[in-house]
Amino acid sequence: MSRRSTIEKKTGKSDPIYRNRLVNMMVNRILKHGKKSLAYRILYKAMKDIKQKTKKNPLSVLRQAIRRVTPNVTVKARRLGGSTYQVPIEIKSAQGKALAIRWLLGASRKRSGRSMAFKLSYELIDAARDSGDAIRKKEETHRMAEANRAFAHFR
Repeated sequence: MSRRSTIEKKTGKSDPIYRNRLVNMMVNRILKHGKKSLAYRILYKAMKDIKQKTKKNPLSVLRQAIRRVTPNVTVKARRLGGSTYQVPIEIKSAQGKALAIRWLLGASRKRSGRSMAFKLSYELIDAARDSGDAIRKKEETHRMAEANRAFAHFR
């Protein structure tokens, strides 16, 4: 880390079709073994499925899903005097968004179904409607932080 000045945050590139950085962030998380074109194909197919199923703009459904899954607090393990405490900490919006994307993709990978695009589209629709595995993960994290609120002073 530089001692002289703060490093300015780099902004990611936007994707070619939807012209949105959020889509590019999703593609970079779907990416396996460097196959970016396959990741784009999966996401674009999922977006097409969302448009057919909901008759809404798929980009707004994606935004709404990520907004609903984004957590406000999380727990971090702190070791003090031989015992480990789960300390609740507030997280910044960028980290929260990254967690939301990770949870959405993890939940869609666990789903049973035909293809990744199919599973991703259903998970995004469920998250936009405030249900699904990713939403459950967020609520679980919030419950854990609430239960360990007594250790907040260990921050």
